[in-house]
Amino acid sequence: MDHHQTAARREVTTDAEFDSLIGTAPLGRRGFVAGSLCAGFAASVAPTGALLAQTITTPTDGLRTGEVLMRTRDDKAIPAYFAAPANRNGAPIILVVQEIFGVHEHIRDLCRRFAREGWHAMAPELFFRQGDPSKYPSMAQISQSLVPSVPDAQVMADLDAAADYAHTNGGDRSRLGITGFCWGGRITWLYAAHNPQVKAGVAWYGRLTGTPSANLPINPYDIAGKLNAPVLGLYGGQDAGIPVANVDEMKRLLAQGNENSKRSEIVVYPDAPHAFNADYRPSYRKDAADDGMKRATAWFRRFGVV
Repeated sequence: MDHHQTAARREVTTDAEFDSLIGTAPLGRRGFVAGSLCAGFAASVAPTGALLAQTITTPTDGLRTGEVLMRTRDDKAIPAYFAAPANRNGAPIILVVQEIFGVHEHIRDLCRRFAREGWHAMAPELFFRQGDPSKYPSMAQISQSLVPSVPDAQVMADLDAAADYAHTNGGDRSRLGITGFCWGGRITWLYAAHNPQVKAGVAWYGRLTGTPSANLPINPYDIAGKLNAPVLGLYGGQDAGIPVANVDEMKRLLAQGNENSKRSEIVVYPDAPHAFNADYRPSYRKDAADDGMKRATAWFRRFGVV
């Protein structure tokens, strides 16, 4: 195991280590972690009124939860949130990949939902090096300024490091799954082709194609035929940004691929828009969201993330 692999599997434990990785911070390590993960919802989508009333809050009783500072493969430090069963060591790991809004309260709650089902859920703040999406006033600014600046290669390596961290802190990396939402849905497809250890993925309304760039050189279309694990795709038939024709093309490409690609499935909810699982937004569709979560948990169990 090389130096970077060893480093990725240890938490930053001392103030001296912390300062060497990110520089001296007035709040110290504890304050840095707490201030680097959004304490509530991202400013651009914070729910109020009826939206706040419909937002799901999952309790933490019976769970271990918290914010951590994890070491990356390039010897940096990024914050993450985790939730796991309180009295179980060796729980299977699910990497939970954020929307464009970062690891805000919705992603934290999803971690807790998976933890209550028996998984060690880990959500690293994957935009941390480039900026804080919770502070942007609009979705458009996040999409246009922040998202394109985050290299896919960096994201893949940080997810590898998150799996390492979870493994050395109560999880079992030999039973590894990944799920992601919106931006994280695209990343889920890519990670299923990147990491040979992953056993299953669930991609929620992730973009399937687009114009390549230096930071985002490939799309899910490009890797559809060479997955390391079967992926369940969950899409909305009324998604204005992901036409059903794109989803149908992804199905065609999967059917022509390797065994894991052929075992992958895509479910389209005909009346659902984009972000139908986001219970804090007007796009939330309870029936589709509930069915999607049932399918997601069954998918992980079916393919060995148990």
